[in-house]
Amino acid sequence: MAYTPAEVRSLTPVRTSIEPRLALPDLRDVFLCHAWDDRGGAAKELHDLLESSNVSVWFSEKDVRLGTPLLREIDKGLAKSRVGIVLVTPALLARIQREGIADKELSALLARDQLVPIVHGTTYEALREISPLLGSRSGLSTAEGTMANIAAQLAELIAVE
Repeated sequence: MAYTPAEVRSLTPVRTSIEPRLALPDLRDVFLCHAWDDRGGAAKELHDLLESSNVSVWFSEKDVRLGTPLLREIDKGLAKSRVGIVLVTPALLARIQREGIADKELSALLARDQLVPIVHGTTYEALREISPLLGSRSGLSTAEGTMANIAAQLAELIAVE
C-alpha cells in the first residue's frame, strides 16, 4: 500500500510508539473509537476489513458484554490497545459536541501519540471546527481512498516485522 510523503512523515510517530507496547498482556492492535450511530455501518465495515487483514480490533459491539460497566470496559480496551483509530463521521462530530462517551474515548486517545483519525463522510475542515486537536493529527480519508484501502494502510502501519 502506498503512502504519500506527508502521510509517511505524519504517521511515523505512531509507528514508533507501537513497538514498546508489544509486551502488554491481551494486547489488541487497534482500539476503534466511533459514534454509537455508526456501529452497524461504517464502524462495522472498518472493523470487519481490519479483522480480515489479521488486525485485532477492540470494538465495543463485540468486546462489551451485557451487564458489564461500559466505561470500565472502554478504559480497559484503551489501556490494552497499541493504536487508537477514531472514525470521524458527522455522527461522531455531533457526539463530541455533546460530550458523550466518544468524547471521553477521544480525550484518552489524544493524550497518546497512538492516534489515527479516519475521516469518512465529512472533512478535516469540519473536524477542526469541532476538535482542533484531533483535526491537527494526520490521518486518512475515505474521500481519497476506499475503506478497504484505508484498512490495508492501517494494517501495514501497525505490522511489526
